[in-house]
Amino acid sequence: MVSTSCRNNILKVFALSMFLVFSSLLVVASADFYQDFDITWGDGRGKILEGGQLLTLSLDKASGSGFQSKHEYLFGRIDMEIKLVAGNSAGTVTAYYLSSQGPTHDEIDFEFLGNLSGDPYTLHTNVFSQGKGNREQQFHLWFDPTKAFHTYSLVWNPRRIIFLVDNIPIRVFNNLESHGVSFPGNQPMRIYSSLWNADDWATRGGLVKTDWTKAPFTASYRNFKASACIWSPNSSSSSCSSKSTASVQDGNSWMNQELDAPGRNRIRWVQSNFMVYNYCTDFKRFPQGLPLECRRSRFL
Repeated sequence: MVSTSCRNNILKVFALSMFLVFSSLLVVASADFYQDFDITWGDGRGKILEGGQLLTLSLDKASGSGFQSKHEYLFGRIDMEIKLVAGNSAGTVTAYYLSSQGPTHDEIDFEFLGNLSGDPYTLHTNVFSQGKGNREQQFHLWFDPTKAFHTYSLVWNPRRIIFLVDNIPIRVFNNLESHGVSFPGNQPMRIYSSLWNADDWATRGGLVKTDWTKAPFTASYRNFKASACIWSPNSSSSSCSSKSTASVQDGNSWMNQELDAPGRNRIRWVQSNFMVYNYCTDFKRFPQGLPLECRRSRFL
C-alpha cells in the first residue's frame, strides 16, 4: 500500500517531468523595457529612456515609483543590472523581487536599504512561501553599488533558489518540501521593482531619517535578461516557446543549477565576510528552536 504522502510526491515528480518534456525555454534577451515592463505608479517618476534600453525610478517627498513585468514566470533565471541611489540614501529602499499575489503569496526578495554617505548599503534578502516569510539574510556588498551598474540575479528552479550578485552566489534556499518546509513552486510570479521611503525602519532601525533636501533620489536599471518559462493565464499552464534555439541551448542550465565546488567556495567567502544578519543563527528570535530549514540545509 502506497502512503498518501508518497503518492503525492510521485505525482509532483510526474507533473514536473511532464512540464519539462512539454515545455521549451523562452529566452528574453532584448533588454527592451518598453517590451518587457510597465511603469505602474509614480506619476511620471518612473521613466523608460534611450529607446527602451534604460529605466529609472525616482523618489521625492511626494511619492516614489515602481514597475512590474508584463509577464508572469514559473521558474527561470532573472538578471538585472542596477545602479543604486548615490550619496545620502538613508531612509530609502530600492526593492527588486519576484512575487505572486494574495494572502498566501510567494515572493523572492532583493531589497537595498539606503544609508548615510560613506556607509555601506544593506542588501536584505527574504523568501516567502504560502504567505510565510521571516527568512531574512542581510549582507554588505564588497563594492560601492552606486558608482556603476552591477548584476543582481535570481535562479529559481524546482529544487532551489539561488541569489547572485555579479554571478557570485550569496544565498541558496533549497526545496525541503519533503521535510515539511514550504517552497515557492506552484504560483507564477511577476518581476517588480520600486523605490520608496521607508525611514521608519530602513536605516538603523528608523533612527536615521530621509534627508529630503537630497531629493530626488534615483535608481537606474539596464540589461534585463530572463531565461524563464512564461505563465499563460488563459490555459492555466506554463506555455514556453523559443525565440532562439541557440539561446535556449546556452541558457537552460538554470533548471538544474546548483553550486559546484567554486560556487560553494564563493558563497562561503561572502557569508563569512559580508553577511550581517542570518535568521538561522538568531536564537533569541526563535527561543523554541530554529526553523526546520535551518537545521536541514547548509546554505540558505
